[in-house]
Amino acid sequence: MMIHHTWLERPTIKKVKCVHTNAEKYIVNHVLTPGKTYEVKNETEDFYFIIDNTGKVGGFYKDYFEAVEAE
Repeated sequence: MMIHHTWLERPTIKKVKCVHTNAEKYIVNHVLTPGKTYEVKNETEDFYFIIDNTGKVGGFYKDYFEAVEAE
């Protein structure tokens, strides 16, 4: 099975807070909310894969987010 098929069930690896939705190429303000904290399910060098506002996992550039301190 490929990893992306189980991302919703995978443990959260960390949390990040959206700091802006000023996308140059794509419209992201429909699925991200500035100030909202999201659960990171996977991470690459350039992207966080989070559960977005639609309830699905989406990949977004890291520059939309800042780290949230562990609770």
